Amino acid sequence: MANTITVAGGGSGHTPGILLTALKFKEDFPIKEVRLYDIDEERNSDMGIIVDYLLKKHNTGIKLVVTEDPEEAFTGCDFVFSQIRTGGMEMREKDEKIPLKYGLVGQETCGLGGFSYGMRSMKDFLEMVGFIEKYAPDAWILNYTNPESIISESVRRQFPNIKIINACDMTIGIEELLENSFGYDRRNFIPQYYGLNHFGWYKELYDVSRGKDVLPEVIEKIKNEGFDVSDMVPSWAHTYRVMEEMVKNIFPDHLPNNYLQYYLYEDKALEEDPNYTRANEVMDSRLKEIKDTVAKIKENRELDTIGYESESHGLYIIQIAISILHNKNDHFMLIVPNKGAIPNLREDAVVEIPCYVNARGVEPTSLRYDIPDLHKGMMEAQMASEKLLVDAFFEQSYQKALEAFALNQTVPNATVAKKILDEFIEANGDYWVDLK
Repeated sequence: MANTITVAGGGSGHTPGILLTALKFKEDFPIKEVRLYDIDEERNSDMGIIVDYLLKKHNTGIKLVVTEDPEEAFTGCDFVFSQIRTGGMEMREKDEKIPLKYGLVGQETCGLGGFSYGMRSMKDFLEMVGFIEKYAPDAWILNYTNPESIISESVRRQFPNIKIINACDMTIGIEELLENSFGYDRRNFIPQYYGLNHFGWYKELYDVSRGKDVLPEVIEKIKNEGFDVSDMVPSWAHTYRVMEEMVKNIFPDHLPNNYLQYYLYEDKALEEDPNYTRANEVMDSRLKEIKDTVAKIKENRELDTIGYESESHGLYIIQIAISILHNKNDHFMLIVPNKGAIPNLREDAVVEIPCYVNARGVEPTSLRYDIPDLHKGMMEAQMASEKLLVDAFFEQSYQKALEAFALNQTVPNATVAKKILDEFIEANGDYWVDLK
């Protein structure tokens, strides 16, 4: 039976890659209708032009709906692929640059920029989940919206029974880096990984083709050879060079998520140009590409230069959807309530661990071992600050927001935490709830 999918945040530059990935799996994941839903009418319209062109180019016969109306977007849909970005790149730029003014990490999911984004995301995401509960109560929400730990915690509190799976493709990115650098095939990996979103560690990488854990040799290769970053943009190359240092100096027995650099090597993260952040990179590349592509399609010129392709960013949620549809029990790294999965971590943590996905949804695995004190201590501090932020959102509490900002591990003292919080309140305006 063919499916109706709604892409929430349809105006995103990732939308073509997700849909082209879905087309590669049309036997297992047939689609009859695609709906692009976005509150930004201009961006949604632009992406509608691109998606319409791609669907016709591939002779899909798939119906396309472009809408800013939640009832039209969600009624009767089977899957919602969520990638909303409240405030767009303009607010992301502020998330990154305001902390940098104070000498702190400026990043969209980590540090206080991530908290600013989280407060915006919760407001719009929870409203959207309410629409989905009303118009498509049986739909699965496959969520990429960041910051995922904060989103997951807020949804757990307000919509405990909603059918949602929170996934992040960063672990795919790390495993693909190992493929490209050292010749492994990530399809053979059975990983043991634990942490919070963008805040975790590989404990084991069992390679089924070799019948053993290859993580020790991976770590030695990282130490002795380093990653192959020759084809990366400078910001990502820098990220993985810092990741090499984390392996060499801090985590000799584990492979860390690269985002831990923002908490442990803040000085390295601050080496990049504070006046030209990742938001500026995206505005000058992906957003410009959208406008250029729309112009080519409208003017019927240079169509052979339109370069949208299937991408790994979309692969994860397509494979999750297929595992649900066909009850495959495939293995994914997902963000779920802990409930004892990590025995020495608090029960109500929202953790990222290996899970199986079937027709019932997510079946988390239990690690059955205690994690090291260094990892546990870092996670508990991060988790507490995130929970305080979610408290601040639901209680509209300035005090809880200040506590969350002061506890964040990128923040040296409460004085600077308060200054940045106050500046973010002004910068975000109605994007945030009114803190009292």
